[in-house]
Amino acid sequence: MTLLNLDEPMPRTAKWYQLQHAPVLMLAFRPLFLLGSLWACCAMLVWFAILSGYLSWSAPYPATLWHAHEMLFGFASAIAIGFLLTAAKNWTGVSTLSGWPLLGLCVLWGSARVAGVWSSQPLLWLMALQSAFWLIAIAHFTWVVVQVNNSKNYLFVPVLALLATLNMVFLVVVDQQAYELAGLLSQMAVLGFTLLISILGGRVVPFFISRGLGLAQQQRTPRLDKLLLFVSLTGISGFFAHHFLQLAVVPGYLLILAGVLHLVRAAMWCNLRLFLVPLLWSLYLAYLMMALGLIGFGYAYFNTSLQAKDALHLITIGGMGMMILAMMARVALGHTARPLTPHPLMSVAFLLVLASALIRSLLPVYIGAHLAWQLSALIWSASFALFVFIYAPMLVRKRLDGRRG
Repeated sequence: MTLLNLDEPMPRTAKWYQLQHAPVLMLAFRPLFLLGSLWACCAMLVWFAILSGYLSWSAPYPATLWHAHEMLFGFASAIAIGFLLTAAKNWTGVSTLSGWPLLGLCVLWGSARVAGVWSSQPLLWLMALQSAFWLIAIAHFTWVVVQVNNSKNYLFVPVLALLATLNMVFLVVVDQQAYELAGLLSQMAVLGFTLLISILGGRVVPFFISRGLGLAQQQRTPRLDKLLLFVSLTGISGFFAHHFLQLAVVPGYLLILAGVLHLVRAAMWCNLRLFLVPLLWSLYLAYLMMALGLIGFGYAYFNTSLQAKDALHLITIGGMGMMILAMMARVALGHTARPLTPHPLMSVAFLLVLASALIRSLLPVYIGAHLAWQLSALIWSASFALFVFIYAPMLVRKRLDGRRG
């Protein structure tokens, strides 16, 4: 019997409907990591072209809001959903979206990216498509964890619902041309993502450190985890009360406290040997960047010389961006049955996204905001282009052990 070489073209007898069995549609991380990282690169190059005057912006709302929306609710949301739907299968043993349903979810996501720029009614179509993407993803995740009473992970449902709500309200206020309010909603969404990272990071970072370094046991911080959850939720509520309800609440104190608590937790996780392992130091530094960004963002309420948006980009690029890149790099290796040793170029990618964060956050006062933004955008795009170059072949091929997943 002749075995089919997976590197050969598909036989002509294969039908189009067999696409549902393609490896790239076996688990949600495969297409959503690939699409999300491609969009992270392409959307940032578009942003660079707009900043540089190479591309004119014709949509009926500011390009800055498109940039914020696509990085938060286009790129980051795709990766978060891809990760959670994949993790949910491991947590529960219940199969999650694959085949045609997963392809449909990806088509919804991709159509939303196109509609946001090229449709005659961009916001109307973007709202419809984006809300459908969120609704299907959250409903399916909820169904998976509820049917086996996986109560430990119920917490992700309201967090995802919060992000989806912020996304829809953001689009509504943009449609009403309340652009300043939309900017505040994007900042609140960033805080929502820090909450998601706090929960996920609190679980996976110490676990990965213990596994990666062969430690006897994982460092656990249950009391600190609960305190961080409370402070983070209170900080988000304080931000909302201050900016949207005009109450005499200064969220800066709570944001600084949350950042300090993250630093304490990171110190408890720390083992100097982790800095010898790329998949560990990248995760660890991303977590530190998020913590420092929260402190800087909170401090901006008391020091007007510090630009809140500069501190915010330490969170979005250094925290979220690097955490996403590191998580994708590890999850893709593990779920395709490859050794947890990334290609050497991934260390370059991690350093590039870290450099992008530092340039965008720290250099505007020294080299000018416009130049710092342009350099940061190009370096960010290069880091995610490296990920696509290295990982695309893995994501579209079967696991090395032949199992489905």
